[in-house]
Amino acid sequence: MAKARDVDGLLPRTPYALAAARTVRVRAEELFEHADGVLSTDDPGRVHDMRVATRRLRAVLELYAPCFPARELRPVLRDVRRLADALGARRDPDVQLAAVAAFARGAGEPEQAGLEVVSDAIRARQSAGNEQLAAALAQVAASDLRGRLLVLADLATERVQVA
Repeated sequence: MAKARDVDGLLPRTPYALAAARTVRVRAEELFEHADGVLSTDDPGRVHDMRVATRRLRAVLELYAPCFPARELRPVLRDVRRLADALGARRDPDVQLAAVAAFARGAGEPEQAGLEVVSDAIRARQSAGNEQLAAALAQVAASDLRGRLLVLADLATERVQVA
């Protein structure tokens, strides 16, 4: 699992809104760093890492919610949740395929045909999950989720400068 990056400049005396801005920027960067190759079924770790990044980002957005205008925050949170759901639809079959493969290594020859049928069914769900994830990633790009996250960070920074 990808380790969360440290957020530079977070100190006990850091204003709450500035901490929000800095943290959202770092967590947003982490999310989009994991997007490359996430649709490949060859490396299911990418899906896992991106899914974890959505959870971290969502937690940060919820924790720092008072620092952001609600009308900008709500749609961003909704889109992060949708992306997380799509990542989950793809991740669950990845985990199941790994479990079946591990079981198959210890199973006898008579069980292999049945395990292949099970694996084929899971791969079909993996493919459907991948299609759902591809659509979610297209929506993320079309709605400029990255840009909207940076706007939230800017708005939080502006609150500090006004105060």
